[in-house]
Amino acid sequence: MSDDTEQNIRTGHEVIAECVKNLTGAPGVYRMLDAQARVLYVGKARNLKARVSNYARPAGHSARIARMISETASMMFLTTRTETEALLLEQNLIKQLKPRYNVLLRDDKSFPNILVTDHPYPMIKKHRGAKKEKGRYYGPFASAGAVNRSLAQLQRVFLLRNCSDAEFEARTRPCLQYQIKRCTAPCVGKISAEDYARNVRDAERYLSGRSTDLQERLGAEMQAASEEMEFEKAAAIRDRIKALTQVQTAQGVNPRATAEADVIALHMDKGQACVQVFFIRANQNWGNRDFYPRVGSAEIETGEVLEAFVGQFYDTKEPPRQILLSHPFENMELMAEALSEKAKRKVELLVPQRGEKAELMSSAARNARESLARKTAETATQAKLLKGIAEAFDLDAPPQRIEVYDNSHIQGAHAVGAMIVAGPEGFMKNQYRKFNIKGDELTPGDDFGMMKEVLRRRFKRLLKDDPQRNEGHWPDLLLIDGGVGQVSAVRRIMDEVGVSDIPMVGVAKGLDRDAGKEEFYRTGKPPFALRHNDPVLYFVQRLRDEAHRFAIGTHRAKRSKAIGATPLDDVPGVGATRKRALLAHFGSAKAVSRAALADLKAVDGISDTLAETIYDYFHESG
Repeated sequence: MSDDTEQNIRTGHEVIAECVKNLTGAPGVYRMLDAQARVLYVGKARNLKARVSNYARPAGHSARIARMISETASMMFLTTRTETEALLLEQNLIKQLKPRYNVLLRDDKSFPNILVTDHPYPMIKKHRGAKKEKGRYYGPFASAGAVNRSLAQLQRVFLLRNCSDAEFEARTRPCLQYQIKRCTAPCVGKISAEDYARNVRDAERYLSGRSTDLQERLGAEMQAASEEMEFEKAAAIRDRIKALTQVQTAQGVNPRATAEADVIALHMDKGQACVQVFFIRANQNWGNRDFYPRVGSAEIETGEVLEAFVGQFYDTKEPPRQILLSHPFENMELMAEALSEKAKRKVELLVPQRGEKAELMSSAARNARESLARKTAETATQAKLLKGIAEAFDLDAPPQRIEVYDNSHIQGAHAVGAMIVAGPEGFMKNQYRKFNIKGDELTPGDDFGMMKEVLRRRFKRLLKDDPQRNEGHWPDLLLIDGGVGQVSAVRRIMDEVGVSDIPMVGVAKGLDRDAGKEEFYRTGKPPFALRHNDPVLYFVQRLRDEAHRFAIGTHRAKRSKAIGATPLDDVPGVGATRKRALLAHFGSAKAVSRAALADLKAVDGISDTLAETIYDYFHESG
């Protein structure tokens, strides 16, 4: 047996002690791996040799650390120039590798912003993702709902457009937004460029927290309009003042002394953790969001959880100038230095003790405590439902991952397949998948054929990415919408792919097609039904309804995209600007396709060469 093989079999502090012999005192990141080379833990160190030496001691560890050491078969090391660099690298690796013994932030979606576009008549809209579009960004907001509420308020007060540039340029008369006093209709000249620009400046001042003089100025303008007997104008300004007052009243917490901060409160109970984050920007509360990091042990300290959360949370997000924390942790100064370096400006980490900041923290902590209590109750209920599923369908154990499939189409057009996932913590929306049906040979409306394509693609990908089934992405149960025919067809598909050992249940409505009379089908067993008031039946209905909702939504999005497409999209050299120019000139894509070459050349922005390209595209094939 080679030395390498022996090293892989041996585990524990002796293996770690051998690794220490080759280490230096440089800062860096270490990884602890088990006998199958799976990463157990990622850590950072100011001095790698000193830090790893602690694990080489045979005793003196907590039960959690002792378990981790006992499973360690090998280690990997990366040295860095500074400890700050090591901290950033550590958090990045934790998010990538998801080690079992690290605290892990599981829900790490991007947060939406409000974008004021770069345009002569700027549009105000919600934006999520990379900030590639030109304009001014304000945020982040805690959720899409928080952004939508703010946008609705801003439109009532500042009357800015929310239509796309293409809609703006194509309009010939005001839309409904103008009729209900949510827009000033700059598209058809109902407001001057100067007045619209002033409204935009006011909105941006408000979003930046500099709106103290806004109501006073509007009040003076209303008085002046009244004195000049411009009563319609005065009434419009009065409505804006009223809307602004309502907005400020509805916002609730509006800290005066805290202009820009994230308020991060942690509450832990019996090995479960909830982190509540309040977003304070421009002296306004822009919403709050709760997170449930994977802790893995009741022994873990609050400081370790909070440090891991902060490091991972800001790995892909820009930190604010102040981060208020409910608990201190060991490396706060180092974390502040790392975040300042990342943001290229000073970032402070504070644990407030008194005053307004402490009141904000108290509110966030209360929310964290209440959210964790609700989550714990929901998780207990979900555990009972999964146990009920196992009993109803004769499974060996409660399923940790249920996959539900559905298709959506209209007479075969814009067909999509959808997969939703549920587990111990409810719907796992970051695991949902959509499948654009590609099979050209399918008969329109062939649901069997669509399901066959979806399942083949799904499980061939699983076999390729996780053949050992140890990444947690393999289902314990499949739910299929349909009866004996669908179940038989799906079973044949699974046998062909080579994954025939996954339990599968078909869910079909009864003879009257009524919810509550569902029948369940399994291969080689007679169909059966659950009693009408069985919680497991309601749970299955919710799963099926969620799959149907997701499939319908995906189908509608695909159909809308197709409806918005025109033949001009495929013409070489015709981008968005030239497409708008052509549609504005001719009125429709069909009219463009029928236009004479001379008429195409007459369009502003269309060169003679491009006009010939467009003409040839529509006429050569004919």
